[in-house]
Amino acid sequence: MIRTLIPAALGLVIAATPAAAQEKPATDEIGAGGRPVGEAWSRSPVMAMNGMAATAQPLATQVALDILKQGGSAVDAAIAANATLGLMEPTGNGIGGDLFAIVLDPATGEMHGINGSGRTPKGQTLKQLKAKLGDATSLPPLGPLPVTIPGTVDAWFEMHAKYGKLPMSEVLAPAVRYAREGHPIAPVIGYYLDGSLKGFERRMAMIPEFDNARSVWFANGAPKAGEVFRNPKLADTLETLGEKGRDEFYKGAMAHTMADYLERTGSALRYEDFAAHHSDWVEPACVSYKDGYELCELPPNGQGFAALQMVNILKNVDLSQYPRGSAEVLHYITEAKRLAFADVARFYADPDFSEFPQDLLSDEYGRKRFAMIDPAKASADFAPGEPKLEGEGDTTYMTVADKDGMMVSLIQSNYRGMGSGLSPDGLGFMFQDRGELFSLDPKHPNAYAPGKRPFHTIIPAFIKKDGKPWMSFGLMGGGMQPQGHVQILINIVDYGMNLQEAGDAARLMHDGGRQPTEALDGPTADPLGTLFIEAGIPEETAEKLRAMGHKVEYDYSGVPFGGYQAIARDPETGVYTGATEMRKDGIAAGY
Repeated sequence: MIRTLIPAALGLVIAATPAAAQEKPATDEIGAGGRPVGEAWSRSPVMAMNGMAATAQPLATQVALDILKQGGSAVDAAIAANATLGLMEPTGNGIGGDLFAIVLDPATGEMHGINGSGRTPKGQTLKQLKAKLGDATSLPPLGPLPVTIPGTVDAWFEMHAKYGKLPMSEVLAPAVRYAREGHPIAPVIGYYLDGSLKGFERRMAMIPEFDNARSVWFANGAPKAGEVFRNPKLADTLETLGEKGRDEFYKGAMAHTMADYLERTGSALRYEDFAAHHSDWVEPACVSYKDGYELCELPPNGQGFAALQMVNILKNVDLSQYPRGSAEVLHYITEAKRLAFADVARFYADPDFSEFPQDLLSDEYGRKRFAMIDPAKASADFAPGEPKLEGEGDTTYMTVADKDGMMVSLIQSNYRGMGSGLSPDGLGFMFQDRGELFSLDPKHPNAYAPGKRPFHTIIPAFIKKDGKPWMSFGLMGGGMQPQGHVQILINIVDYGMNLQEAGDAARLMHDGGRQPTEALDGPTADPLGTLFIEAGIPEETAEKLRAMGHKVEYDYSGVPFGGYQAIARDPETGVYTGATEMRKDGIAAGY
């Protein structure tokens, strides 16, 4: 089995990169050190017996473990960590956004998904929205128009009602304490906070009210790494939710505060939209890859099924015959992504408004789509299939497992950056801007409509092994997520990497192609798209991909390639193995 991803360490190919690539400091020429076990460019996965957590912030991981040690379930710990991340990583998530999760119930061995995404105003039609937009051909990324109802709080309480053990007041207490007493900003999060403020300031004309947000996060500019940050308003909000429950958020005083604020700033959302909100329990779908492994994802309105489509395409070629960092492997992954996303752009939408064509997940359809791949060159364009998104996104993914075998795969986001720029009076969080992902074409399945959920990028996942749930994992980052899920699967199954190596290995991210926001009959702005690769991909591979017709660019920032966390459970011993993401601040830890 071929395990070599790159000729040497991840940092050693930088000098040979194209002139157009980003300049790197000389210290990056030194590369990685050595390791007695495993790849030199990775580190050891974490192993434990009684519980495990992997999040994008070390303090949030510790919060999850503390809740487990107090007798809480994996769901309790996941909610506690998510609430803490909303405080500590506001660039990626918060209670103004949406949530999706998959819970493995150890009592039955079954996985159950929750779709905690919010809907559009019931009192606003597409025609009325277009009148507000004027000549614009898409929804704006900021301000009141892309705001949809925040679904996270309801999803927390739905999961807790089924699987929680501790009172919600105890579950939310660590986040409340950190919000009041403060915590030091982590380095990567500090980087994103600086970028968020600059982004808001560039597009301030879109935001009718920014004083609230500025007072919460940016009173003295963007908080820097190591600076102690407090959010007493969020502390009060979370404490009230722990005491009074979810109805306070959707039917009580908070709902009135949010509705009044949104109306004042130009949104069509009203109190009645909050009162009507509900999450939906859904069942994951799984497709087989090889050697007894299956990938499992949630159905639309998310993009999880795009990863399943990619798997059904790629299982028609034995990738392990090529080195992992070869042009052949990257070419097949990229073309499979482009094929799957052509269908995403055409068919993925709120299933309450548009039925998903189940044939898209069949082995036969995967074979037909695979046959469209030219092994020698990139295709100019791929049209959607005829069966019987992308977009930027800043997100947090986390996973938790407890001593009883319950595992939670949870992803949560405000969508673009920190969200819309709108922060309701006195509540300490920001509203999401997920509605930007609607199409304005009335014929499109993803067209804006009253009371509808938009196309969603955030997707939690599981891998089954020999028919049983084995690994809870996810990889945050807009349209990177399905292609990231598939790359993790390939790294483990085809190249024998452990959980940590599978996430640390250099990745690709294809951007562009067909989009779920475009008109059905209109042109695709960038059919070929751009293939971004990390420094660990050899220059020889990049040149061969360019010769095959791909537009290839190196990116050294780590930003486009997502953030991965994973926990796997040995079915014989019960031992958990956890892994986290070098591109983020987080850790995996257990006890």
